[in-house]
Amino acid sequence: MLAQTVRRIGLAAGFSMLLATAPAVDACVNGPMPTYIAAAIADSARPAADVERDANRKPGEVLAFAGVKPGDRVADYAAGNRYFTRLFSGIVGAQGHVYASVPASLFQYENIVKGIADIQAYIVKHPNVSVTAGSAIDVARFPEKLDLFWISQNYHDLHDPFMGPVDMKAFNRAVYAALKPGGVYIVLDHVAAKGSPADVTDTLHRIEPSTVRREVEAAGFEFVGGSDLLANPADPHTAGPFNAAIRGHTDQFIFKFRRPLR
Repeated sequence: MLAQTVRRIGLAAGFSMLLATAPAVDACVNGPMPTYIAAAIADSARPAADVERDANRKPGEVLAFAGVKPGDRVADYAAGNRYFTRLFSGIVGAQGHVYASVPASLFQYENIVKGIADIQAYIVKHPNVSVTAGSAIDVARFPEKLDLFWISQNYHDLHDPFMGPVDMKAFNRAVYAALKPGGVYIVLDHVAAKGSPADVTDTLHRIEPSTVRREVEAAGFEFVGGSDLLANPADPHTAGPFNAAIRGHTDQFIFKFRRPLR
């Protein structure tokens, strides 16, 4: 059951866990999957390649954990492959909006260029989506306050030379400023083994969950909870996510933070 996968403590790197308690997560994850999430996943217009990824990505449970709902303003940061952008669009509906946000540094990769081209074609019939591109921090700023800021499998990239690297204090402060009071910040990424060198973000495309928590909380966010929906204890954490031996089955953590209401 989904409720059993939600923990009140953050997943630690490798085989251990962070021992910090956290407030209860949103009640919506404890009941049936919301119909608007189920409908977005079941949309027959979704590309076959996206549907094939559902088994590994568990979008229903993951998006229920995030708490996204109709009418929300959502940032899909580093939205290079369009997978979540399409789902967000279907969930937030005509009264919501999705900002597919792309750091310019990612355009050196062919798959990102193709993914953004696909999103731009998608926008023609889905005006609740827009694409923004620019510096890593500039595209974390938006014309309206957000309900959800989402970054999936790309937070680690912000630490890498090809991205700058990005000033993480400034980045997380920009995310904080972009959200409404009570707005949610979701970080989903590949787990690095505890005690990994700093360049593990570049060599293995992984990051220690404790690093993410420390950086995000330093910007003023409250830690709501973590989920082990995408955890894989069998992952040895010695190969990157593009390695054929582990691709699609890496140990991943999902952290949920909130901008305080006060």
